[in-house]
Amino acid sequence: MKEQLNLLIVLIVLMTSMIGCSKSCSTENSGERPNIILINIDDMGWRDVGFMGSEYYETPNLDALAAEGMIFTNAYASASNCAPSRANMMSGQWPQRHGIYTVGSSERGKSSTRKLIPVKNNQYIPQDNILIPEVLKKAGYLTCHSGKWHLNDDPKTKGFDVNIGGNHSGGPGSYYPPYKRVPSLIAPSDDYYLTNLIMDKTLDFLNSVKDQAFFLYYSPYAVHTPIQPYKELLAKYENKPEWNGQNNAKYATMVENLDTQIGRMITNLKESGQLENTFILFISDNGGVYKITKQWPLRSGKGAYYEGGIREPMFAYWKGKIPAGTKSETPISNLDFYPTILEVAGVSKPVDKVLDGQSILPLLTNQSEMDTRPLYWHFPIYLQAYVKNDTTTFDPLFRTRPGSAIRYGDWKLIQYFEYNDIELYNLKEDLSEQNNLAKSNPEKAKELLELLDKWRKNTDAPVPTELNPDYILN
Repeated sequence: MKEQLNLLIVLIVLMTSMIGCSKSCSTENSGERPNIILINIDDMGWRDVGFMGSEYYETPNLDALAAEGMIFTNAYASASNCAPSRANMMSGQWPQRHGIYTVGSSERGKSSTRKLIPVKNNQYIPQDNILIPEVLKKAGYLTCHSGKWHLNDDPKTKGFDVNIGGNHSGGPGSYYPPYKRVPSLIAPSDDYYLTNLIMDKTLDFLNSVKDQAFFLYYSPYAVHTPIQPYKELLAKYENKPEWNGQNNAKYATMVENLDTQIGRMITNLKESGQLENTFILFISDNGGVYKITKQWPLRSGKGAYYEGGIREPMFAYWKGKIPAGTKSETPISNLDFYPTILEVAGVSKPVDKVLDGQSILPLLTNQSEMDTRPLYWHFPIYLQAYVKNDTTTFDPLFRTRPGSAIRYGDWKLIQYFEYNDIELYNLKEDLSEQNNLAKSNPEKAKELLELLDKWRKNTDAPVPTELNPDYILN
């Protein structure tokens, strides 16, 4: 009798445990999981939106959504141009783990001005590198890619059930029909804007979802070049006063129209009731193009590893989970998105998968602060300058030369490999990176260099050393 009673108690405990897990863990019931939307804008700078302070670009829908969540003032892309940034974010790994360092060839600029032979660039994400959508699809999520992909020829080979316009192209070629590098999308009329069509089809996907949790990677080609205005808005910005160096009317129409399209998506989610259970991350893949838009006081823009090239507009939204109207100054990276998304979904990372970021969910939900940690960048390549004699970059010829960078606390150090040039900045006191403290504060420079060198060794980061026979000393 006593043994039967003990068995009954054990069964009751097990049943209670299973019921509790079904309610709180929900790892096997996709219907209870949150929807997840990752919004990754192309070439949008840190101050190209209202919620980051712009008084020229108008982004009311993004501003309203950001105000309902947590805004990050120190959010970073893990690379300063699109292909490596996207590869890092989707794989959760630094570029030395997958080999994508830039777009196209790593030998950018004239050979006679490159002292070193740069590391060869991998233009395709390795097939065995498991990306975010692959993990979520396996866990029962319905997955949709919308817009720019850039990591291989077909996002459906890397975990997406639906592909809207994604291929290996870095830009559309045209926002008006025919969409040169996006041939899979057919315009309904002769002047139908690409950004609008991508959202049309994104809404078709959202409207098709019933009871299954979904992952949407919304990555519009906008606001990448070519700078082609959304015509209905052009007169408005041509008559608008410049603000803080921002004055490109054509680009401004692209920004506002993009905001309008995102507003359509948010309205659709509200009306369907889906927004109540949707986690949203918003970021840009790299800094704004300096000749098109300014991010003052940040130095330089896309392609450079100064703040203007890597610091991004970013917020997170999750109703009832992330406190509205909050702001964080904690430095975070798009490398953190992979582990964050998995934690939100209640999904474990793949076995043996190395993740180089960490989940920011405890920070988002005010459960705990994050410990101060170093953020790293590695770019063993050359990237030519957009504008001749651009004094915001490392030199007039290159937006960047081969090197690495680290931010740790308020301090940032950049090391260039050609001549071991060192730049050290205190971002709290010198956000515009104008005062190089490498010589006046050798102790801090040494500390960060040692961390940087140890990190490169631990991650097998390749450092170019072979001299280029075509190099001509200027």
